[in-house]
Amino acid sequence: MYQNRLAILIMAVLLDLLLGDPRVPYHPVALVGRMISRWERLLYREDAPAWRQRLAGVCFALVNILPVVLVVFFGLRALEKIPVLYPAVSVFLLWSTIAVRSLDRAGREIFAFLKEGDLAGARLHLGLIVGRDTDHLDEGEITRATVETIAENVSDGIIAPLFYFLIGGVPLACAYRVVNTLDSMVGYKSERYLNFGWFSARLDDLANYLPARLTALLLLGGALVRGLNWRRAALVILRDARKHPSPNSGYPEAAVAGALGVRLGGTNYYQGVPSQRPHLGDACNPLERSHIKAALELMHWAVAFFLAFFTIGWFVWYRAFPGGRMP
Repeated sequence: MYQNRLAILIMAVLLDLLLGDPRVPYHPVALVGRMISRWERLLYREDAPAWRQRLAGVCFALVNILPVVLVVFFGLRALEKIPVLYPAVSVFLLWSTIAVRSLDRAGREIFAFLKEGDLAGARLHLGLIVGRDTDHLDEGEITRATVETIAENVSDGIIAPLFYFLIGGVPLACAYRVVNTLDSMVGYKSERYLNFGWFSARLDDLANYLPARLTALLLLGGALVRGLNWRRAALVILRDARKHPSPNSGYPEAAVAGALGVRLGGTNYYQGVPSQRPHLGDACNPLERSHIKAALELMHWAVAFFLAFFTIGWFVWYRAFPGGRMP
């Protein structure tokens, strides 16, 4: 049913924009999270030597990813001949992998708290979407953290699953979401996960390599149509993106920093421990709460450009290969 891929993509994005994350008792990502937690309890051994923890980490990642891919792939194959059910299930599964409205809502809620001068409320809501300590952040640091997480999640939470849907359909989009969830749960350099979570973290780095760079290009397009400084954004990407400790997060963050003319990065605290992040961008403008809304606008433009390019590519493909199947 590859002919339906464009319709599935558009419907999934529209549902997310209109309704946000699907509110169902058995959300696919929540089920994946439970599965990950159960396998962690079975496979993690605190007293095991480092090499055994690493080997267990490889097995841990595979036993979480492979069943999801197989169930989704063969489940959809079984539904292909059912006209309504196949596209409905496909749309629902893809919808569950993206988070446009959720990210937009989170950013706007923090903006609203800052506008009202309610730093406590802003810190509390920020703490729901970032891993750093938020208890003592001032308005500027709250804004920086919010803009950084919006930029990073444009790639991780939106463009990456759509990218993998483009090249491999719903099964590959779901596989990416499992990889990303694994990284968010065990991909830390803590004493517990340094060895056990290393494979999940490296797999997430690999999975996000192309989407992060694609996201940066899409954000440049957003900066262009918004009348922001896309040339400065391109310069900052080339100059600063690789400074980020993550091999991928620096690209969308640098794009947003350059487009907005702000400087991101600095000192973050994690459970009271300081972590110095390299600066991305130049402090042409002081960070203000309005930059949160500007970052969200860039996010929406990035999604719009992705949909436009996918649609154009779809029509070009079928014009070149009438009756053919998308790869």
